[in-house]
Amino acid sequence: MGIFNRQKRKSDPSNAESSVSVQTAEESSHPFTYLSSYTPLYSPDDRLYKSVREGLPIIDSAITKIIRLMGGFEFSCGDKSADEAMKDFFSKINVGGNQQGIQAFVDNFMSQLLTYGSAIGEMVTDGDGFYALYNAKLSSIEVKRSKNGIDLEFYPGSVGATQPFEHQERILYCVLNPEPGEIRGTSLLKGLPFISDILLKIYNTIGTNWQRVGNLRYAVTYKPQGDGIDKAFAKERAQQMANAWRDAMSSNDTVKDFVAVGDVKVSVIGADNQVLDSDVPVRQMLEQIIAKTGLMPYMFGLSWSTSERMSQQQADILTTELKSYRRIITPTLQKIAETYLQTIGIYKSVEVVWTDITLQDETETAQARYLNAQADKLIEEAQL
Repeated sequence: MGIFNRQKRKSDPSNAESSVSVQTAEESSHPFTYLSSYTPLYSPDDRLYKSVREGLPIIDSAITKIIRLMGGFEFSCGDKSADEAMKDFFSKINVGGNQQGIQAFVDNFMSQLLTYGSAIGEMVTDGDGFYALYNAKLSSIEVKRSKNGIDLEFYPGSVGATQPFEHQERILYCVLNPEPGEIRGTSLLKGLPFISDILLKIYNTIGTNWQRVGNLRYAVTYKPQGDGIDKAFAKERAQQMANAWRDAMSSNDTVKDFVAVGDVKVSVIGADNQVLDSDVPVRQMLEQIIAKTGLMPYMFGLSWSTSERMSQQQADILTTELKSYRRIITPTLQKIAETYLQTIGIYKSVEVVWTDITLQDETETAQARYLNAQADKLIEEAQL
């Protein structure tokens, strides 16, 4: 007997809800299960990821580069006139009231997805149909499993909200690498807060050391002589030297000399201490960060070897990473395009056609195509 019962059953409205069920869904014995089943999309970890991105520009740059390297796209449904209508509409669509074009929506959507692991948006309509796209904050949404254990229901994030949004079909929700059974996704920055904390400590220490050593501080030491007169007026002479030294060091326009009589020693505070070399630990931390992003070091201006260029193997790996992000967001884009077509009376499936990812040098790419064409020609001639 198979996993699914293949016998046909008579359609019964009472069995509509029970026909879809997840047997492996987590069961809760909490007395207030209805209240405990809500999952906020914004957690304390998200504030941490936001701080990491703000504190380390290389991480912010990595996310921005990934979004740009994903490239653009077009919608296609097999109807030329409908394709042109979608291209014209989505190139001018209102995005949040301060941006225009679906690419702006996708860039913000992907930035939220990579940073927090989850991204939320909404299709806004008016009396005339499809009106705008909106990038929502994760803190404004709460989500829970529906009764069938697999679908999702979205609720306002305000305290005390018990009713779901009226138009669930307009909400756009996407997750990145979710854990089994979890509603929220996993941030690309997971695992980096610890590394980032070490790196920021090093940077903060470097700044403190330069503040101390770069802005020189002097120690003026006066040793009284053995006679009684010198010892009796040691305090007054030390005060005179302090005033004279202050006057000499506070002059910004001219250089003044400091003259003293007796056993006087002037030394720089901290000059004898050795500052730790930060090149090796900083590079180790940056290697971990770059490995997590999947990008190449030279994309960040880092030259760690004599030949910093992208090999074919590295290009293939990075292309695979970018295509995986495309696959995650493609269903959301299809939903947006098909919703628009339905508002104008067209019911067709939409395909998202992405532009080719070009990471290699154009000259090398052309040379490779030329050699492949020559090889194909030789094979054809050999078969004749």
